[in-house]
Parts: sequence; structure tokens; C-alpha cells
Amino acid sequence: MKYMVMMFGSAGAMMAERDPGWIRDMVTFLRSFDRELREAGELVDAQGLADPDRAEVVRRTDTGIVVTDGPYAESKEGLVGYWVLDVADRERLLDLAGRVVQWSGAVELRPVLDGPPEV
Repeated sequence: MKYMVMMFGSAGAMMAERDPGWIRDMVTFLRSFDRELREAGELVDAQGLADPDRAEVVRRTDTGIVVTDGPYAESKEGLVGYWVLDVADRERLLDLAGRVVQWSGAVELRPVLDGPPEV
């Protein structure tokens, strides 16, 4: 079962509001978590992302392609990183997500599809 585990937050707010010790502990957790997932063979990919204010959106319009600057989220929190995992079952997925959410306001879980839906 492949899932994308998306971690939400704000790096800017975290740096401004959190104690440096808390930030070090979070980074230590993230490195250890990644290593554990890699060793278990469950990690497909994981990356941190820049804050939404560095995002761009490409849209097709009647007049052509338009590129605009971010941010776009209504919330003060945006996607800050993700893991693509291949886990045995939902129980394992929820266990892993529960460990991540202690460092983030929210974690979204989304199945990764093997292909487009059948029509």
C-alpha cells in the first residue's frame, strides 16, 4: 500500500516562535524517522519543501500560459514536506503519521495510485 504522508506547518513561523532546542529535536526526529523508514524498506521518497511564498503556479488561460507567484493557501500553514511510503497496512501508516504529527499541526494521508482510474 503506497501513501503520501504530507506534513503541514510554516517554517517561518516555527523559526520565529519555537525554541532552538525544540527545532533541533524536530530535526533529529526527522533524520531518525527517515533512516528508520529507509531501513524498513518503506521509504519511496521524502523531501522538504520551501514555504508557500516561494511557490509559483502555472495556469493555462484563453490567452496562453500564465505564471504567477505564491502563496496560494488560505491557511497560514502550508505543505512543508512529504514522505511517499510503501507500508504493509493502514495500521502501520497511522502509527507513522501519529509520530510525525507531534512536530506538525497536521499530517494529511493520501493513497498513491498505480495509474489513472479505469473508465
